[in-house]
Amino acid sequence: MVVGHVAPEAAAGGTIAFVNEGDSITIDAHQLKLELNVPEAEIEKRRAAWTAPKPRYTRGVQAKFAFNASSASKGAVLDDY
Repeated sequence: MVVGHVAPEAAAGGTIAFVNEGDSITIDAHQLKLELNVPEAEIEKRRAAWTAPKPRYTRGVQAKFAFNASSASKGAVLDDY
């Protein structure tokens, strides 16, 4: 099975940002569920230690798009601007 997209993205602080090598993940396509099988206390610990990644682009069109576009789950469009 391939998971094409998970929202919110890791860069936005979604739970996917806190997945570590070796973590167990449940994927249930029938229930449309993707679940990180880590105790909530551990996820909170990881969240507290997390910092958002620095933008890959800081100038130019790529930077403007990254700053202004919506989440990929909403189409990564500029409709809100």
